[in-house]
Amino acid sequence: MEHFVAPERAGDAAALRYSHGVRVNGLVLFSGVTGTRPDGSVAADPRAQFEDAFVHLGFSLREAGLGFEDVAEITTYHVGAREHLDCFLAVKDRFLREPYPAWTAIGVSELLTEGALVEIRAVARDPSA
Repeated sequence: MEHFVAPERAGDAAALRYSHGVRVNGLVLFSGVTGTRPDGSVAADPRAQFEDAFVHLGFSLREAGLGFEDVAEITTYHVGAREHLDCFLAVKDRFLREPYPAWTAIGVSELLTEGALVEIRAVARDPSA
């Protein structure tokens, strides 16, 4: 197995003791990401927060030598899932294009970061395997 951490988010990985991704058996498994800023805050605007979360996922993908086109599956955890669905879909569609990955969306009451509205977990294919 190969473990990696994106330098842009190394502080959170060190503080919470986890890897941003693990390459194993032809897949890369990514830890969940939120739209948390370096100071620990999140944008009040849902669209900005969702964009930040996808940008963070992009950091992890890049660190693994991958792109959004390699994502096979995402699981998203939402606070206020129905309230923000249209906004989330608009942002998601800027990052993930056809053929779309498998997707499971789960409504939750809260996430680890106060004020966070979404956490995105991904699994990608490893084309080098």
